[in-house]
Amino acid sequence: MKNELLKYLSEHISLSEEISELIHKSSNIRHYKKGDIILEENSIAEESFLVLKGCLRSYLIKDGEEMTVDLYTEGQPIIPNNYSKKVSSGHYLQCLEDCTLNVSSEEYEAKMFKKYPQFESLCRIIGEVMMEKQKELFLNYKLTSPQDRYLHLLETRPDLFQRVAQYHIASYLGLSPQSLSRIRNRLVKNSK
Repeated sequence: MKNELLKYLSEHISLSEEISELIHKSSNIRHYKKGDIILEENSIAEESFLVLKGCLRSYLIKDGEEMTVDLYTEGQPIIPNNYSKKVSSGHYLQCLEDCTLNVSSEEYEAKMFKKYPQFESLCRIIGEVMMEKQKELFLNYKLTSPQDRYLHLLETRPDLFQRVAQYHIASYLGLSPQSLSRIRNRLVKNSK
């Protein structure tokens, strides 16, 4: 799994042998079981993650109902919205499958930034990529119909439909499970 971490990082920036070796030695890889809650509402997020294997969801509870905020799979960083802010989280982070994650902390990152400035550039680049993806998701959500959001997710992340329960996908798309079912049935009917 450490090789998966290096592969992901090298997609964003060229790594010297020294930094590759340091990351390999100092990476903090943890394994979680399906159903594990890694972050709970009202807790302080002291860690960030990179998904090496598995699928997770971020969700919140509003009016007694779970609302899926995001879905994460291999190669995606997870930086909780309260990471490094010392304020309580409004979200949960749950494993939907057995997961292998690289876990980082503010302290580790600060040490790496000081010793290896290249590492800070890497984190900045990853942050920019994440912000651009979030902006695209937000615009897609705001400017498209529920059916178009469904089709976009089907086109861009088809693996989710094999890995994630339909009611989580419906929630992620801002739909009820019944509405998602109607959209799917309509698309099947129109394709005949």
